[in-house]
Amino acid sequence: MFTGIVKERGKILEIKKSKGKTRFAIFSKIIVPKLKIGSSISCNGVCLTVVARRKNYFEVEAIPETLKRTNLGELKKGDFINLEPSLRLNDELGGHFVVGHIDATGEVLSIKKEGDSILMEIKPPKPLFKYIAHKGSISCDGVSLTIAKLKKDSFVVALIPHTLRVTNLSKKKINDKINLEVDLIARYLEKIIQNSRTKTQN
Repeated sequence: MFTGIVKERGKILEIKKSKGKTRFAIFSKIIVPKLKIGSSISCNGVCLTVVARRKNYFEVEAIPETLKRTNLGELKKGDFINLEPSLRLNDELGGHFVVGHIDATGEVLSIKKEGDSILMEIKPPKPLFKYIAHKGSISCDGVSLTIAKLKKDSFVVALIPHTLRVTNLSKKKINDKINLEVDLIARYLEKIIQNSRTKTQN
């Protein structure tokens, strides 16, 4: 479980493919001392397991299915990646509950500057749009954001200077893919409503 509050912007040092898996070596100054082998960590919003740890970097592995469903497969050496260690019971919940299971990737449609902030428009896959609500929460590349505006088939998020400084969202370009995870509460509400309708029909 995570909160969507990125703790560090890591850097891809190396990408190795072997036995059907892709291993990422990620440079980290802040997080790596706190990690252990087997620790869960959010990498661009994807929950992965630490398989190796050194003084200033750690390694995680991703299977083909993960690469296909997320933007991790498009990462290159030197790219920045959003990092967040798993939530502990005494940690502050500054964002919203994020599980690290990406629903789909969205496409960046536009990036507009507004003062010191940036308005980013993202188009999600059509089946995902029903879970996205104005002023609701969504995880974009592991960053907890609030929906600032809803359009016909897209949504807009506002990126404040702090978010731009500590995450890789400042590096995004138009047409880039971005990992999306909808609010967990929306998923449960849909399930409750479906169960209620089924009981009523029976």
